[in-house]
Amino acid sequence: MKYLLFFALIISVLPGCIGDDIIMDETPEAIRILNPLDTIGVGESYQFEAMFTNNIGAEENRPIIWTSSEPTVLTIDAGGLATAVTKGVAVVTAAVELADKPPVITQLSLVVDEETVVSNNDKSGVLKSTSSYNLQGNFTITENNGSLTISLSDDYQASTALPGLYVYLGNNPSSVSGAHEIGAVQVFNGAHRYTVSGVGINDYQYLLYWCKPFNVKVGEGEIE
Repeated sequence: MKYLLFFALIISVLPGCIGDDIIMDETPEAIRILNPLDTIGVGESYQFEAMFTNNIGAEENRPIIWTSSEPTVLTIDAGGLATAVTKGVAVVTAAVELADKPPVITQLSLVVDEETVVSNNDKSGVLKSTSSYNLQGNFTITENNGSLTISLSDDYQASTALPGLYVYLGNNPSSVSGAHEIGAVQVFNGAHRYTVSGVGINDYQYLLYWCKPFNVKVGEGEIE
């Protein structure tokens, strides 16, 4: 009897889980500066780091071209080492060349002044359902001592109808292949948090909720 009940549960969930629109796994290539800076002090140097993700959201080792819009204010070498020359504002550009496509670029406006000021790296986003199952709520992400704290707000709600709802950090909103699995969802209503070690706050673009047994997306929140 228990096997029949389990089979009935799977059948009841499966149509809703697979009934969503089929989505492509491709996503635009992107490059992100992993350690942004607001202000750099005159005469000081700062090593920028960047990550390129390909059209399936996977990190890929590509040569990064670094440039400064105002070399008299700020210079930057081929390895991303910036040196402040004089007070002013310069735009730092990180670019990756692609075959048969325009280059992928990201830019950062950097002030050169008396003292170096590290950017406030706190992130936030809003969860939304991309399926027939409920998912909503605001979240914030903070970084401290090499770990992330992902805090879901009081308005968070997630459906309890799915067997095996999991949460991930990822760079492809259409796939969890290569994503960082945080774990199974244990809280379905109200404020709570996750602590994630070994991950940088700029490493991922999305908080993803996935029906793991059927590999079907339930919802997402873009990290901004």
